[in-house]
Amino acid sequence: MTSTEASTSAATSSSVVHPALRPAAAWTRDRWLGLADDLLAATEPFASPGRALISLPGPVSASDAWSDGLEGFARTFLLAAFRLRGQDGDDPHGLLERYADGVRRGTDPGSAERWPRIPERRQAVVEAASIAIGLHETREWLWERLDAGTQERVVGYLADIVGTSGYRNNWIWFQNVIEEFLRGVGGPWDQADLDRNLELQEALYTGDGWYSDGRGHDGRRQNFDWYAGWAWHLYPLLHARIAGEPLAEPHGTRLREFLAQAQHLVGADGAPVLQGRSATYRWAVLAPFWAGAVAGVTPLRPGQTRALTSGVVEHFTAAGAVDADGLLPVGWHHRYDRIRQLYSGGASPYWASKGFLGLLLPVDDAVWTDAPELPDAWREETVTTLRAPGWIVASTPADGVVRLYNHGSDRLLESRHHPHADDPFYQRLAYSNATSPQLTRDAIAAPLESHVALLDAHGTPSHREGVSRVALDGNVAISRSRVRWLDLPGAPGADPGDRGGDHAGVAGHRIGPQVVTASVVRGRFEVRLAWTLPDDDPTDTDTAEGADDAGRPPVPGAIASAAWQHDPGPWTFHLGGWPLAADRDGDLVVERGDDWARVHRRDGRSSLVRALLGLETPGSTRRTGADPIGEISVTPWLRSQSRATPESPVAALVVLTGDPNPRDADADAVDSVHHDPGTGTVEIRWRTGKTDVVPVSRGGSGRRR
Repeated sequence: MTSTEASTSAATSSSVVHPALRPAAAWTRDRWLGLADDLLAATEPFASPGRALISLPGPVSASDAWSDGLEGFARTFLLAAFRLRGQDGDDPHGLLERYADGVRRGTDPGSAERWPRIPERRQAVVEAASIAIGLHETREWLWERLDAGTQERVVGYLADIVGTSGYRNNWIWFQNVIEEFLRGVGGPWDQADLDRNLELQEALYTGDGWYSDGRGHDGRRQNFDWYAGWAWHLYPLLHARIAGEPLAEPHGTRLREFLAQAQHLVGADGAPVLQGRSATYRWAVLAPFWAGAVAGVTPLRPGQTRALTSGVVEHFTAAGAVDADGLLPVGWHHRYDRIRQLYSGGASPYWASKGFLGLLLPVDDAVWTDAPELPDAWREETVTTLRAPGWIVASTPADGVVRLYNHGSDRLLESRHHPHADDPFYQRLAYSNATSPQLTRDAIAAPLESHVALLDAHGTPSHREGVSRVALDGNVAISRSRVRWLDLPGAPGADPGDRGGDHAGVAGHRIGPQVVTASVVRGRFEVRLAWTLPDDDPTDTDTAEGADDAGRPPVPGAIASAAWQHDPGPWTFHLGGWPLAADRDGDLVVERGDDWARVHRRDGRSSLVRALLGLETPGSTRRTGADPIGEISVTPWLRSQSRATPESPVAALVVLTGDPNPRDADADAVDSVHHDPGTGTVEIRWRTGKTDVVPVSRGGSGRRR
């Protein structure tokens, strides 16, 4: 028996069930069906009289309430379709009649409940894809029983997408699945659309199973998030099902490679890492895991798939993601509107329907019948390098915490010519499954948490421009970014606006030096280093790898920053630790010493920062309403008193742990940190006897012993 097999046997046959496996025993296939039925029943009161529009409570998206009503229909129809197909059309709740009525009214141009068409609302592209998928999955019970006139109107509605272009990210797959459905029912389709989308797909593939979901304004492929799974790896399978074919290559191989890494982004407590946009889709993160099982290309064994998927849905339902009315509100755990993007409305969270893809697996599939077993990522502490997105992921199954150190993803959409804050879902240095970026306006305008900043003369923290990778080697990641300050009207040091009129009364930028940041990771411990580069450094973080999708060349940094002044300094460093949140203020306790600060929550979770080099001042920032995990949040931080000078590093120990018995010894995890200007290196000696060496002279790769 191999060591892996031995540990599997121990985990599943022991009289003491591993806590991470308990949800899998409770979340049987029948319970998944029950949750699907409950969610669908809860939305029915919000349907229009003819059932074509489902307008759910919550914020209105930028596309307007009409579009949101279509979204409510399409996304719940997707859930109904998976439920009906998985049960071979068994329909005890009248779902087929409900959605057939909606299709009739929604495609009737004379109906007061008609759906917005693709030329009228761009968002209709997304929802039309869900409708096409739903019609395919329920074809023999719904589509084939529609009258000829309704079928003709459906084809006409979906055909609006044929010949359209301009899709530059996962949206190419909406066009692909719609046109495949049209081809299958004798409607129009265009091979040129599919060829163009294939070319873009390959241009956005970055290797190891990862896709960049579009390019930044500078042409770089650094848009990494859960869309790689719930879009890029899900829709090829759904497309293949519509075509009546198995999942084709290279999609199968890429999905397998992605899942081998994505399992590390879900903690042993079922919580996935909170990073990237559309987090309100919650357990949609399960879509690629189910897709791998349905297609037969997953690296996970059936019992592992069951344990991981059950753990995630249990995490969210236990945390209150389904509200008292049985609805999925905008939020992460409970309702929290600030987590949304402008395209998100009250029905947007129902893309969680993708997380029910596993219902397509038959009752006797091994996922439902085999004993649950721990995924490999949940067996022991790991530090995993994800080269495509430029991440180091550190997982500690004992406390369920997963930490993501970001040295490669930035999703730069705004031009450098226009002032903009860092996107808190992409440009923070670190993310986890136990913490969230801070999302109030002041927190976004002046980022502190999980962030390295230069403080200007007024104490304003800098923002992180595009991330340029320097090194990613084992447990060491290094990247650099040019920093900038966002000046809001009336803020200390803000440009008064006397720049010819164009900038008066609006935000401005000040440009700063390049800052290099390094993460040296050992289990739950990170040593975070930062230093500035001299003005004459030849490296240019503003040089992209190539032209953008429109064929425009990247904008050189000198041109991009010419419109705004350069900040003269002096600057000091700020290193922000992990924010912790709780529902009650008394649940968070702040402790502080001469060179450290720690936030401790009553359940045992704690966030620690300790100065190691060049940082003299500890502190913390408390916010209200900034965090989707809890009403009150606190971020510990460290700051330098001495001005930042080129290639003079600062360093701190940064720790996030869920140990219910926090150990003071965590603060002593590092024996020493020594900067040698002669060799241009920093040597880190750990309590365990391990040593890491990081070059601080114009960037470089690290060494470990």
